[in-house]
Amino acid sequence: MGMEEGSSPCDGEAQAAQLRSQSFDRKQQRGGWITFPFIAATMAGLTLAAGGWIINFIVFMIGEYNVKSIEAAQLWNVVNGCTSMFPVLGAIVADSFLGNFSVICISSLFSLLGIILLLLCSTIDSLRPPPCDQNRPASCITASRLQFSILYLAITLATIGLGGTRFTLGALGADQFDDPRHQGSFFNWYFFILSTSSVISATAVVYVEDNVSWGWGFGICAAANVVGLAIFASGSRFYRPVKPKGSPFTGLARVVVAAVRKRNVVVSSKSEDYYDRADNGGVNLVAATPTSTFK
Repeated sequence: MGMEEGSSPCDGEAQAAQLRSQSFDRKQQRGGWITFPFIAATMAGLTLAAGGWIINFIVFMIGEYNVKSIEAAQLWNVVNGCTSMFPVLGAIVADSFLGNFSVICISSLFSLLGIILLLLCSTIDSLRPPPCDQNRPASCITASRLQFSILYLAITLATIGLGGTRFTLGALGADQFDDPRHQGSFFNWYFFILSTSSVISATAVVYVEDNVSWGWGFGICAAANVVGLAIFASGSRFYRPVKPKGSPFTGLARVVVAAVRKRNVVVSSKSEDYYDRADNGGVNLVAATPTSTFK
């Protein structure tokens, strides 16, 4: 019973401190260029997956769902607008609540589900209207409400997934570096991979969709999404964890709400009711009425 011979409370405290120091060192060693291959491969896969369905979306609507070209273009404009708005929402959620890693994982799953639904819509005959001759519009049968509902659900999921990974992946990559020069170099490679993947999806994947089948094209998109998500998750032990710091939009919203609530408050004209803190810790009185200068 009791402590072993030769040991003391000081030795136990020293070992505990050493373990804490080693744990801290391991956390400090996270990040850096070792994370770049994982982030780059994830970016390539997700961009290839997203570009493969969104670039050729109008052709898919016209050819497979017998939608008029004007209506297909209008729907594509809505989708394009959402892909520009959802990244802002994804960035707010990442900064305020979940963090970049969680948002990227969740968004990638949404994207995968949406692309799988598109794959099913393109391969299962009951999920789309029968084909028709575009030169004879009267013979074309429009899709049913259920068929459109499944298609819109697929588009919504895929769009949310694209929006949640579009900027947060770059932000997570920038968090892995402390040196601004390394951050700049990272973004150079980041946008290079983004552009290269977009070109491949706009050429090779679209060629498969137009000349082979929509099923093969969407299958390539789904496979690219799975590979990108798997590679991203496999590098989790190397990423530097960054806790959410809060979004600037939260403070901005509070200011707007406070201004609306106090819109009828009578402003005092006495200068002693206004002050700011001086450099020496004192108080500088500020005039409440406008002066002849800009100060």
